[in-house]
Amino acid sequence: MATSSSQSSSTAPVATSTAPEPTRRWRLPAGLRALRHYNYRLFFLGQLISLIGTWMQSVAQGWLVLRLTDSPLLLGLVAAANSLPVLLLSLPAGALLDRVSKHRVLLITQVGALLLALILGLLTITGLVQIWHVLLLATLLGVVNAFDAPARQSFTIEMVGREDLLNAIALNASIFNGARTIGPAVAGLVVGFIGEGPAFLLNALSFVAVIISLLLMRLPPFTPPASNKQGGGLREGLRYITQQAQVRSLLLLAGAVSLFGFSYIPLMPIFARDVFGVGATGLGLLAAAGGLGSLAAAVLLAVFGDRVPRGRLLLTAVLLYPLLVIGFTLVPTFLPAMLLLTLMGWAGVTSMALTNTLIQSIVPNELRGRVMSVFTLLLMGLSPMGGMVAGAITELVGSVQLVVAASAALCWLLAAVTIATAPHLRRL
Repeated sequence: MATSSSQSSSTAPVATSTAPEPTRRWRLPAGLRALRHYNYRLFFLGQLISLIGTWMQSVAQGWLVLRLTDSPLLLGLVAAANSLPVLLLSLPAGALLDRVSKHRVLLITQVGALLLALILGLLTITGLVQIWHVLLLATLLGVVNAFDAPARQSFTIEMVGREDLLNAIALNASIFNGARTIGPAVAGLVVGFIGEGPAFLLNALSFVAVIISLLLMRLPPFTPPASNKQGGGLREGLRYITQQAQVRSLLLLAGAVSLFGFSYIPLMPIFARDVFGVGATGLGLLAAAGGLGSLAAAVLLAVFGDRVPRGRLLLTAVLLYPLLVIGFTLVPTFLPAMLLLTLMGWAGVTSMALTNTLIQSIVPNELRGRVMSVFTLLLMGLSPMGGMVAGAITELVGSVQLVVAASAALCWLLAAVTIATAPHLRRL
């Protein structure tokens, strides 16, 4: 079916689906070749700045919730509030994105995220912030993310084309996780010395960079795809997923890792304070350790991604990741925990970046927005829901290590069953 999908993508009329040729010949290493494209260079620089702010807010918000409530359940609930709109809106957002300008959608979402970060920062600095404010703003940010994430995923190929897609995805992951290394460490220092509010305001300021980068892009006029009046419909995208065995299996793996493997992420403030006995600065270092491993994965994929068997590497990373999470729950001290988080970062990003790349290389252009909205739903919608459930169970049983380890064991079991029943994944 992958062959027929490829054929349909070459004949279907698609809005700006092919990247413009690079305006000049840039002599870049193979690992940076996507930066030949002018629009992608702008996007890369804007995202690099903006994502540092995003990770600062992530760490600061977790610490703020813990300070306000001292509740693992509410830590998970805030994460779930952010993911609920993603669960509800990602699929219709994907159908919309196949009919409108993704560039324009990204401009709107960046402005919306800037305003939400600004409001949270002002509420926190003035001392007026309450937990319901955090929950409401997290929910509104989830609405923004439901449109932003699939637009960002499916806009990449419009900037670089199919030839440089894997390299661009790996570079996207590298800046995301480079920011994940820098942002939490800076947030830990900012929160530790002057509080959470300035971290939120710095995040608001960082969105200016990506807005400017989007405004400076040179794009052909947007032309809606020539399709029937129903626009293909959401059902067409879901039908494609159920009938395309490779895409279906890849999405099942992504769902297992997101729901059960990432459940520890909203609970990291509990690990920092109650398990390892460190404060906000220690929390920032723990998050930065995971970001360092993730950055290493992204760089390795950018440089060597075309030279390794992607399917086998994906399956190795997916099966290794939950075992590393279990190991993390068993260590009682800070430095071994940082080492394991680094390894977890490598395995997690390798899994998701390869899944993203393989799906986009299979899916036809006219269905990409809808299929990537399902990927976004699994990655950004299920993960916080898993964290909410893990937080609720932790509040009942009192052991965050036990809950996270059990969740990781379920992740490994589901991944193993999916791999055993999908031998075609090894050949990707």
